[in-house]
Amino acid sequence: MYKLIILLILTLCLARVPHANAQGDWFKRFVKKTVSDTTAPGESSFRIYPTLGYSPETSFEFGLSSLLIFQAKKDTLNRLSEVQAFTFLTLEAQYGIWLDNAIYGDKDKWFFLGRTRFQRFPLLYYGIGPQTPDKDPALIDANYLLLRQRVLRKIVPNLFVGPEIDYQQLYNTGFEQPDDHFYDKPLGSDGARNIGFGAALVYDNRHNVLNVRKGFFGEVSFLKYSPALGSNQNFRSINVDIRGSHPTSIRNVFAWQVYSSFSAGNVPFNQLALMGGEMIMRGYYYGRYRDKGMIATQIEHRWLPFGFSKRFGAVAFAGTAVVGPKLSELNLKYIRPSGGVGLRYLLFPRKDIFLRLDVGFTKDGPGFYLFTGEAF
Repeated sequence: MYKLIILLILTLCLARVPHANAQGDWFKRFVKKTVSDTTAPGESSFRIYPTLGYSPETSFEFGLSSLLIFQAKKDTLNRLSEVQAFTFLTLEAQYGIWLDNAIYGDKDKWFFLGRTRFQRFPLLYYGIGPQTPDKDPALIDANYLLLRQRVLRKIVPNLFVGPEIDYQQLYNTGFEQPDDHFYDKPLGSDGARNIGFGAALVYDNRHNVLNVRKGFFGEVSFLKYSPALGSNQNFRSINVDIRGSHPTSIRNVFAWQVYSSFSAGNVPFNQLALMGGEMIMRGYYYGRYRDKGMIATQIEHRWLPFGFSKRFGAVAFAGTAVVGPKLSELNLKYIRPSGGVGLRYLLFPRKDIFLRLDVGFTKDGPGFYLFTGEAF
């Protein structure tokens, strides 16, 4: 809970900074620019703000987030595009850069959807399968690089299709066994480089990706990884992601998501279906459970904002997921639940975009997340 308090205090400090003296005017201007939103409709907005966190694995974590939002040709009839960046550094000398993009062209002719990750960060490894040890994970320390991008073309209103590329690499790896448990080293733990090519079919009628008050998103994608394409391993994967958001009142939204990922072939451990993280099954460490297949669902109710506040809101969410080697071998007795609550701060009033602070609860304990925009 202490981490949640630290993050909340930092957010409130950004929103309510005291009057600065002459020598601190640059900081005052920076904060005022960060928490205000004076751009006209259609104009782009860019914000930078710091983040702070703590966990036993990282000690204190210091970060810097930035967000660029815009509409093609400054036309308010075009969808809101976003590019997010997040950098972090911990007292354990871990660091990383994350970049996410959802960019719509004029009249939706093109849609660029992707993410980039680079990090030097320990990966906790509990094994593969729906039943893994509750404690004493192995530690895989490595440099990790991910580049995944879809280049989609509109074929009819709200329906897009196009190629997809995925590049993932682990290098400078080290596998550290725990004192009380021995793990077989998984495929890829000594380093891996895999390049996948495929295609994606996307239906998307959302107008604001970062805060969907009404809309539907559906994606089916297929990727093939092969030595002929430059990969270390030969495998393939198919992913399905379906999301819906439904307003229940002028401020309240009910949202849901169903996600599945299945792979076949020689799949490295870092490209298996991974349960947990900041988007779905919040509260579980990302990759706490992993296997070649996973089905996950979540629901969320959002108060954006509260009826008595112009800036603050909240959410409550719950999810379930199960992993297994293939669809026919998913076992209902291994379904894992998660749930939690979150605070929201209206960072861009004119664009209806919130800063989210979530805490997810599982049998392993709580997980904390501070990001711009909703989880899904």
